Amino acid sequence: MLSLVLAARFRRPLPIVLGILLATVLNHAGAAAIGVWINNLIGPQWMTRLVALSFLAMAAWILVPDKLEEGDAAQRSHGGVLLTTAVMFFLAEMGDKTQVATVMLAARYDALVAVVLGTTLGMMAANVPVVYFGEAIARRMPVAIVRRITAAAFAVLGIVALVTA
Repeated sequence: MLSLVLAARFRRPLPIVLGILLATVLNHAGAAAIGVWINNLIGPQWMTRLVALSFLAMAAWILVPDKLEEGDAAQRSHGGVLLTTAVMFFLAEMGDKTQVATVMLAARYDALVAVVLGTTLGMMAANVPVVYFGEAIARRMPVAIVRRITAAAFAVLGIVALVTA
């Protein structure tokens, strides 16, 4: 949703995409480092179970729409499109679904760089089309359908992780 708002407000896709990338790498690197620390505290077997449960929780959480903050902070920014996007995305991701998923994945798998790259690529895959084609996408596929499909994918991942734990 934030991608769509920024794209509509600034109509400059490249700095918006670069801002999303910058914010996501920084946010997910920190989240992954926390995940590795958690794994060292509780061990891999409990971490596998925790990841599985977090995927199931994520499936339910995805069905709850994100809320935009009141007012358009982007309109008041003096830092340019890239800086506005980076700051807004970094803050929006704090405690969000993707950050929680990054913590859990990094805690489960001993591959911090791979997790950060994977979650960042996932975030970019979700946001870049919205920035470039947001209006056309919104007209063709209702957000409710996208949420349901995503929730189902997380539920399947959670069940598979529990079965293989």
